[in-house]
Amino acid sequence: MRILFFKFFIMVFFSLSFVQAQSKKYAIHTIAFYNFENLFDTINDPNTNDDEWTPTGAQNWTHEKYEQKLKNLSRVLSEIGTPENPNAPTIIGGSEIENRGVVEDLIKQPKLANFDYGIIHFDSPDKRGIDVALLYQKKHFKPTSYSNIPLYIYKNKLPIKEDKKESKNEETDDELEHKIKNNYRIFTRDQLLVTGFLEDEEIHIIVNHWPSRSGGEKASSPFREAAANLNRRIIDSLQQINPNAKVITMGDLNDGPFNKSVKIALGAKSKKSDVPEFGVFNPFEEMANKGMGTIAFRDSWDIFDQIIITKSLIKPDFSTFKYWKAGIFSRSYLIQTSGQYKGYPLRHSLTEVGFSDHFPVYIYLIKEMR
Repeated sequence: MRILFFKFFIMVFFSLSFVQAQSKKYAIHTIAFYNFENLFDTINDPNTNDDEWTPTGAQNWTHEKYEQKLKNLSRVLSEIGTPENPNAPTIIGGSEIENRGVVEDLIKQPKLANFDYGIIHFDSPDKRGIDVALLYQKKHFKPTSYSNIPLYIYKNKLPIKEDKKESKNEETDDELEHKIKNNYRIFTRDQLLVTGFLEDEEIHIIVNHWPSRSGGEKASSPFREAAANLNRRIIDSLQQINPNAKVITMGDLNDGPFNKSVKIALGAKSKKSDVPEFGVFNPFEEMANKGMGTIAFRDSWDIFDQIIITKSLIKPDFSTFKYWKAGIFSRSYLIQTSGQYKGYPLRHSLTEVGFSDHFPVYIYLIKEMR
């Protein structure tokens, strides 16, 4: 029987000394991120480049296919983090979302409806019309403020050379260029900052979808470095207000844990012991070292989808919610079983409504129950 609403106690064994271990009871919440890959409705929006995702468009995107996509995504979201936590994630960051309406349709699906998710979403300037959003279980997370923070990058300052052979991401039109005065701005996704209380503890969440590798990984890297610099500034500002601020930044970064944007601009560390005061820890770097991945290109795996946390969430005191462990959710039904892309994430095609070209990721926050 599924236990309701996260008042679920787990037995976790922590070493309290070098010679003795003790079992304790902990409360648990799952925090997840998923790139929904082209979650579009079937309506042609004249203000966005969504023509292919219509019944007469290149994807032949019918109402039946849209409903199947919603059903598929809801199954994934309802199962992320099990069996350690048999409940759906308390907080979910999502990307490649056309508008608020598609998220409203998603949380009404039978597998999600009982969790009573709230939605935080803003339309971004991305001309494909794709945004990020945050879903949260209203009973356990209470937002107190939220804002969309724009990323300003310009082509003439950070030129992109056309070299599609370098690209590890098949997005080719999600950063359309528009001339503003003498600069060509690259219109991309805003960064969504949400502050609220998880039970009675304040946490801050940043949801990201950094600029793609269109034009080549190397040439487009400065755009993602700019996104990481913006992310770092947001974290710094929160830590200036509260040095112990608990910050979770998550998203499809279009870079892996070893790329310059993550390692240098954001300053993420792979070992807890290496994280400086006010620094950030990236549990997905260790997974990348083991050859794990959330996205594949030409039989090469990388972890573009990451959840990175401030040092305040890894301090060894579980009297408040702290990080326990992380994972990549890659159940067998999410994997292509035949053909050229066997073993890859099962994405949409003209003959099959899949899930996404990314696997979702998640972390657990736990607190000792007294």
